[in-house]
Amino acid sequence: MTEATIGLIGLGTMGAALALNIAEKGFDIAVWNRTAHVTRDFAANAGALAPRIVPTETLADLVAAITPPRAIILMVPAGAAVDQQIAALRPLLGPGDLIIDAGNSDFHDTDRRAAADAAFMGIGVSGGEEGARHGPAIMGGGRPELWARVEPVLSAIAARYEGDPCATWMGQGGAGHFVKMVHNGIEYADMQMIAEVYGILRDGLGLSAAEVAPVFEHWNAGPLQSYLIEISARVAVATDPETGGAMLDVILDAAGQKGTGRWTAIEAQHLAAPVPAIEAAVAARNLSSRLAERVDGEALFGAAPVRLAPGTLSEADLEGALIAGKIICYAQGFAMIAAAGEAFGAPLPLPAIARNWRAGCIIRSAMLNDMAQALGENPGRNLIFAPFFADLVRTHAPALRKTVAAAATAGLALPALSSGLAWFDTMRTARGTANMIQGLRDFFGAHGFERLDHPGETGLHGPWAGHDL
Repeated sequence: MTEATIGLIGLGTMGAALALNIAEKGFDIAVWNRTAHVTRDFAANAGALAPRIVPTETLADLVAAITPPRAIILMVPAGAAVDQQIAALRPLLGPGDLIIDAGNSDFHDTDRRAAADAAFMGIGVSGGEEGARHGPAIMGGGRPELWARVEPVLSAIAARYEGDPCATWMGQGGAGHFVKMVHNGIEYADMQMIAEVYGILRDGLGLSAAEVAPVFEHWNAGPLQSYLIEISARVAVATDPETGGAMLDVILDAAGQKGTGRWTAIEAQHLAAPVPAIEAAVAARNLSSRLAERVDGEALFGAAPVRLAPGTLSEADLEGALIAGKIICYAQGFAMIAAAGEAFGAPLPLPAIARNWRAGCIIRSAMLNDMAQALGENPGRNLIFAPFFADLVRTHAPALRKTVAAAATAGLALPALSSGLAWFDTMRTARGTANMIQGLRDFFGAHGFERLDHPGETGLHGPWAGHDL
């Protein structure tokens, strides 16, 4: 007997949380997991929400439990598992039944699946377990009529910013997963910059984890107000139940990753849309896993002289560095999204994306409201050139420069903040040094160049033809 409004496959951490969210918002949901006892346990432990949950033992049972035309959400690992699940599910469905991939899929895969299946769409879901349970940011992709079918459910379960749901259709095909990918790339850089400043507070200024926590709490009351700064304070103050010491002090210094940051860096290169802060964050995670090599390096070269002289950097300097670094990072991310819209021939809604990220997602931040306004005024303008953010960068860039310089002198690695500063300095320099690169390319490969005094003429060459080294 059909009874559920929607179905969901995959009751891992995110899938289970999303299913409870859907049920809590008043929708009956049929669920299925490959391991049957997981489905039964989930339904048994749903408490007051159990009447709205329909556990099913087989895929056929799942399909039969949903009112046509059906919509079924996949919460399975990205890659081959999605294709396998679609292949198993599609023969059981009617021609108008919709499959929704809500995992962290590569947007190229989503484009391919949407092209092959007229009733398939991909959505990006951000916010972690807490967001999935109580309100994530949802980035929709696929045909607009498919989005319209499920938008009432997705808007109901999404996070809200001043009453507006953070559930937005981004465009056709894999647009939703593309935007989610860039979101995650920004997330990588945001966390890396926070970690770098934590390193200065710990190693450069000698603060304990318990002393670091109120610094982040203070910053969260100002321009840096955001989810990541808020939880940085909570992570820093946490106590390890085994040792009684700071939790941070017993966590291994090796960061994991699931690939979306790496995808962002790779796609940025294809688009010729530089995102050096994100690329630096991805590289830093990779380096963090090389523990044995780093131990050997310290033994060979000695530990860096990390303690800063008193008065070298203040907490206000570090706050300013993070403010400037954050703006630079987001500016790079939005510029990449704009470049993708041009390359794919389908502009992505930059102001709507900024509004979508204001609540529910991991990178939610007080700055995003102002970013949405700036992007609405001029979507083609880089964020650092918008008057509001230009003023902020002008105010805080000196602190970023001071922080990067002091850290470099002390041997404290700041890959994301340093690359952000280099990007900013490049963006504010009208005459750079690529003329030397062009001269070298022409010398060894006759690639040609343009001249300042012959605008528009290409393929010009220097006087070194026939010379060799």
